[in-house]
This record gives sequence, C-alpha cells and structure tokens, in this order.
Amino acid sequence: MAASNTKTSYHARSNSLPSRPHPIVLQCNEHLDRLRSSNETSSSSSLSHKLGALQDLHECIEKLVQLPLTQEALLHEPQESCVNDELLDGSLRLLDVCTTAKDSLLHTKECIRELQSIMRRKRGEELGITAEAKKFLNSRKVVRKAIFKTLRDLKAIAKKGNFKDQQSVALVSLLKDVEVDTLSIFESLLNFISGSSTQAKSTSWSLVSMLIHTKRISCQQVADENEFSQVDAALQSSVLQMTNNKSDSTNSLQNHLEKLEFCIQDLEEGLEFLFRRLIKIRVALLNILTP
Repeated sequence: MAASNTKTSYHARSNSLPSRPHPIVLQCNEHLDRLRSSNETSSSSSLSHKLGALQDLHECIEKLVQLPLTQEALLHEPQESCVNDELLDGSLRLLDVCTTAKDSLLHTKECIRELQSIMRRKRGEELGITAEAKKFLNSRKVVRKAIFKTLRDLKAIAKKGNFKDQQSVALVSLLKDVEVDTLSIFESLLNFISGSSTQAKSTSWSLVSMLIHTKRISCQQVADENEFSQVDAALQSSVLQMTNNKSDSTNSLQNHLEKLEFCIQDLEEGLEFLFRRLIKIRVALLNILTP
C-alpha cells in the first residue's frame, strides 16, 4: 500500500484557518517526513523503529485534533457528512488493524510459552514435544488466516480509493495522509508476523505432507528471514527429525523460541502505546463530529 510522498500543507486549501500553519501542524508534517524517509527493510528492529515513529506522529495528531481551530475547521468542512464518515471510518479502521496485530502477537506468545513449558517438562519425550510442535504450527495457520483476511480487506479498500480526496480541506488531507502511512506500516508488520511469503506458503502444507516429506528443512535456510519464519522452519524441522527419532534440533528450536519471544515483547510494547493513542484520537474525533 504505497503512501503519497507529497508533503501535506495544512493551510494551502483551507479558508477557515490562519495563513500561517500552527506549530503542531508543522510537527505533524515533520513526523510524516521522517516516517517516510525511514529504512524500508522489514526486520524486527526496523519495525520497532517505525512503531516508535508512529507513536510520535499520533501523539502529535492527538494534540492537533484537540485544538479549537481544528474543531472549527472540521465543523465547517464542505460536504461535512461524507468527510465526517470517512474520518470516523478511518480511525476505526486503524484500531481494527492494530487489534489484529496485537491479537496475533498475543496468540503466538501464548503458544510459545506453552511449547516451552512442554519442552521443559518432557525432555527426551519426543512424542509429546512433536505433538505440541504440531499444535503450534496449526495455531500459526489460524494467526495467518486472520492476518491475510485483514490484508485482503485493506487492499479492497485501497482499490476503492477511499483514502484520498483532493477536494478536501488541508486538515482532512493531513489526517488521511496519516491514516495511509499508518496502514502501510501495519501492513508491513502483519506480513512480518505471518512470515515471509515463501515461508507462509511452505507452512500451509498439511501436517501429513510434512511428515512424509523426506528432505530435511535446515534452520540455516532461513537465517536471513524474520524471527517468526525462523521459528516456523525450526518447528517443521523438529517435527521431521523427532518423527525420525532424531532430537538434535531441540536446543536450536529453544533458541529460536526465546529470540521470537523477545521480538514479540518489543513489538507488543510499541503497539500497546500506539493503540491507546489511537483510541484517544478516535474519541476526540467522535466528540467533534457527532451531534
């Protein structure tokens, strides 16, 4: 979902605002520029950095929507009803996508801890660990299903062109720019949680086909992929090896699980802060735009 690289000018198309933009408006534009110029790679560290930048941006937006001049501009917006609906729908959309990401991380974290507990209790009992590994892989399929549904919904919305209205006042344009850029990062995050496209395809195998597959899956093959796909591959490898009475991958799997747990914790903290900020912004918009 490509975001526009054109810097938003808050005062360019609005007759209801002062000729000089408010300092908070300038800060919002600066945050947008920094966000757009950040590293495009989808690693855990890069995504954490982008979430931090999103937090700064939405903290600024929260201050913006609480300004009296903002409330006046929105209330005097031509085609008020349509614009109001778009802004409120957009704020709800951001909350929904953020919730999907939060739920995906929480579900995966709970599965990690359950698998780790089984591995500690059943050292040497490959059958028990293999069963729990299969359960984890199935849980990952559930997570992916929810993520892919959200991504499909976003793509369908983007094709309708609901994010941009060149006739809107500058304030509405700014808020829509923020929505587009935020959804773009959420999209990257959801893809990251689901694993790479190659990995997501491989983990859609049925468990039966995995067990009869003769080629061992090496964890080294995904050394350069994200923490989620590394765990997926390590689990597949463990299931295959333990099914063939080979347990030498247990330590490697444990290392991948611990690494992923730290990654999830970092992303969860960023999303939780951002989620609370999104709620405050939506409440502020509701207070302005609803009778």
